[in-house]
Amino acid sequence: MHQRLHRHLLRRPGLLPQRTPLLLAVSGGQDSMALVTLLADLARLHGWRLRLWHGDHGWRPESARQAGELAAWAAHRGLPLELERAAAAGDPPRGEAAARHWRYACLERQARRHGCPVVVTGHTATDRAETVLLNLARGCHRRGLASLRARRPLRTAAAAGADGETAVWLVRPLLMFSREETALFCRLRGVPVWPDPTNADGRLRRNRVRSELLPVLEQLHPGACRRISFQADRLAEEEDRTDELTALALRGLAAGGDGAGPAPPERLDRGALASLSGASQRRLLQRWIGDRSGLPPEAGALEEVIAALPPRRGPGERALRGGWRLRWDRRTLDLDPPEVPDGRTP
Repeated sequence: MHQRLHRHLLRRPGLLPQRTPLLLAVSGGQDSMALVTLLADLARLHGWRLRLWHGDHGWRPESARQAGELAAWAAHRGLPLELERAAAAGDPPRGEAAARHWRYACLERQARRHGCPVVVTGHTATDRAETVLLNLARGCHRRGLASLRARRPLRTAAAAGADGETAVWLVRPLLMFSREETALFCRLRGVPVWPDPTNADGRLRRNRVRSELLPVLEQLHPGACRRISFQADRLAEEEDRTDELTALALRGLAAGGDGAGPAPPERLDRGALASLSGASQRRLLQRWIGDRSGLPPEAGALEEVIAALPPRRGPGERALRGGWRLRWDRRTLDLDPPEVPDGRTP
């Protein structure tokens, strides 16, 4: 695993650049403990400076004890660890989405505090395969099949650039390994693991995919998780290429000649947009609204707008997420930001 990861990082030098300070998110589970051990072993070759962060959600009575044991292990290895408890800032986050938001906000704050441009997590090919299958079963855009990218901004580009700060990157270097491999690695190296008991809760959809569906796929096609992960990687690359072309197309749709710069146009030419296929309109509007607002539109709202775009339909408007409003007259489309309480726009 050392050799595979080392060669992978040499082939993709932008993933974890050499001589870069890295902030590692460590839950104490097998994947994150394998991540810490692998990167600590390879740090001399790549010149990284490692810091660890652990977030205690306060959901389980034993979590504080486990966090203390993890901190003692990190100190013994000479690895600085920052421990944050959600309960110290108020009520613990309720639900996985709220917990993820809290973790990433803490990670970005600590990364900026310590000058770490990269936050690293221990997501594996198994995690990615689970996400792809869940998104596919729910019905998703192709972007949903390219989930858990190996590298992305910790926040959306719009949110990260709003305060003028350089983006902090979230990197997942273990997407080439399965959970079985990280478990074997920890066992062979004698690395301690603090498993999360909720991973055995059969009421959670992801756990059922992990315990019931993936074993069947692995029996039918050994290595299925890694192949699904590689396919998601290829789809992510295709999405990136398409995004570049979409950005160029948006500049050509700019109304009033404001499409010369790199920023998304403030207004779009309605007639030019309506003359394109529905699929192209959908992609262009999704990208334009997402770039301008930081909130990609919901599928239902997007379909309503596309249905209303033919010039014969006349002017109109549509409320979007976050208080944004899309409005159109006979010539152009405009996107208005949400109003603040005193009636001014932010």
